[in-house]
Amino acid sequence: SVDDKSIIALFFSRDEKAITESDNKYGHYCRTISFNVLNDRQDADECTNDTYLQAWNTIPPTKPESLKAYLGKIVRNISLNKLKAKQTQKRKRISQASGDDLVV
Repeated sequence: SVDDKSIIALFFSRDEKAITESDNKYGHYCRTISFNVLNDRQDADECTNDTYLQAWNTIPPTKPESLKAYLGKIVRNISLNKLKAKQTQKRKRISQASGDDLVV
């Protein structure tokens, strides 16, 4: 597989192969991190795709020392934000459902 320096060089040259190569090398790693947070395969795939988009938007100017650690940090943050959003949504639904019972 392609080494990290080469993948980062692809990001710097704005070559979309950077995303393909990142997914080939770290896709399973990113999906596993996300799945461990969300316990949902579809959400994990979505968060992994969002990770590549964020990497695309931040490399350059960022030049990560470790692409694996960089992608891992991004996917973890995106997954935690998605988890918070889902929990907030669930709380809203619960409070709306119990609020409907309080009609006087």
